[in-house]
Amino acid sequence: MKPTRPAAIPNQTSTKVTKPTPDLQEQTRLRAYGLYEQRGREGNELDNWLQAESEVTQQKMKTVSG
Repeated sequence: MKPTRPAAIPNQTSTKVTKPTPDLQEQTRLRAYGLYEQRGREGNELDNWLQAESEVTQQKMKTVSG
């Protein structure tokens, strides 16, 4: 039996993953709580967090690139 070589792994562009800063987490927490209150203190906390995280991150990107 002929030895086989493992399949080549294509080069992938690395994505830099960073930990959120405490300030960014605090902004996200406050925004998520604001969304919770806007929705009459109802809704899914994960949905609130993800929406808040998206909004805060987008705002941060505008600030950094602008």
